[in-house]
Amino acid sequence: MEVNQTLLALQELIDVVAKLRSPEGCPWDLAQTPQSLTPYVIEEAYEVVDAIQTGDKKAIAEELGDLLLQVVLQAQIANESGDFSLQEVAEGISQKLIRRHPHVFGDVTVQNIDEVRQNWETIKAAEKGETVEDQKLTDKLNRYRRSLPPLNAAMKISQKAASVGFEWNNVDEVWGKFHEELGEFQAALAEETQERQESELGDLLFAIIQVARWHNLDPSAGLQGTSQRFIHRLQKMEDVIERPFTDYSVEELDALWQQAKAKLGH
Repeated sequence: MEVNQTLLALQELIDVVAKLRSPEGCPWDLAQTPQSLTPYVIEEAYEVVDAIQTGDKKAIAEELGDLLLQVVLQAQIANESGDFSLQEVAEGISQKLIRRHPHVFGDVTVQNIDEVRQNWETIKAAEKGETVEDQKLTDKLNRYRRSLPPLNAAMKISQKAASVGFEWNNVDEVWGKFHEELGEFQAALAEETQERQESELGDLLFAIIQVARWHNLDPSAGLQGTSQRFIHRLQKMEDVIERPFTDYSVEELDALWQQAKAKLGH
């Protein structure tokens, strides 16, 4: 697509969103706030990822459009309040990319990806008036906690802490921690409040993430695969049943589950 055609298409989207947000537009769009739209930002981002994983080019383009809509909507609402505009958003990210890639837009020379990453962190810290050495570990970890889904955040927090020496001596110690947390969770289920039970559940999940990290496994990918297999097995069951699931006994459902599992080979 020609550059001018791309700009025309983007301007059309901006105009459409502005119209939807106008008094003559859509009541639902007009009622939205940055906070009310937050779940859609997350949902659309995940749908983009899912489309990329399927490799369906048409679906990827469609989902990227849905995600772009969320960006334009947020900018439109902010512009109406006089906070910032989509132009400022675009200019800001362009300037940041130029600033953080001096090996492309400046005279810095790098030898490998590691040096690119080191330069990025140095420049990022300087933007905040700091050096990489000045940055507190807990500030970095809190950014992961706030900005990533819990499972991904826990893995990043674990990796970053391990990189500065907060680490077990061997994997047997990691497994020991897992079994310790499993026992505490079981005890909490028997005697403690729901708040305490959830706290112990979190400790147990964090422990299994440490195990995954030590074995170079991706817990998010593992859980996503399990969910997908679960759905595939249910689909196989739905293909052969003649009544709603609730009309079958537990034993019948288990037999159907095992048949589906055998047909799928996993």
